[in-house]
Amino acid sequence: MIVNVEVTPLPGIGVRKDFALRNGRRVGVVTHRDGKIELIVSKTDDPDACQAEIPLTTDEAGALANLLGAPQLVAQLTEEHREVPGINTRQLPIKANAPFDGRTLGDTAMRTRTGVSVVAVMRAGQVHPSPTPDFTFTAGDLLVAVGTAEGLENALKILRNG
Repeated sequence: MIVNVEVTPLPGIGVRKDFALRNGRRVGVVTHRDGKIELIVSKTDDPDACQAEIPLTTDEAGALANLLGAPQLVAQLTEEHREVPGINTRQLPIKANAPFDGRTLGDTAMRTRTGVSVVAVMRAGQVHPSPTPDFTFTAGDLLVAVGTAEGLENALKILRNG
């Protein structure tokens, strides 16, 4: 099923981006000109009227996007690698004050040390595909990595302990 996102300029306010659920209700985000972000849910009987408006900070919006986006990306990669025995896909978090918070992918020597490839980084709702060795991690990033089960476990240990 293809979901169409509608983008509606809101003069003097910002931009509304939303899509219709199967039941006709609309879910989306209003990004205000001043940077405020609201998660919106329409009324069932009136898709133009909001039943709920939830203000989100940039960090909260990013966390929600990671919660929604990273599992979808991992599921897609897992499906694509289903036919390849021994290949797994996993999300690896960068925690605040972890050894690689503020350091680059190259600093981890991940591929050399574990054989694991980082195929994307989810940050604040944005997917950064195929990060290069100079990609700098920040707390809250979710790395999408592909490798053997053992390699992925070792990669997690590296990100936690250095």
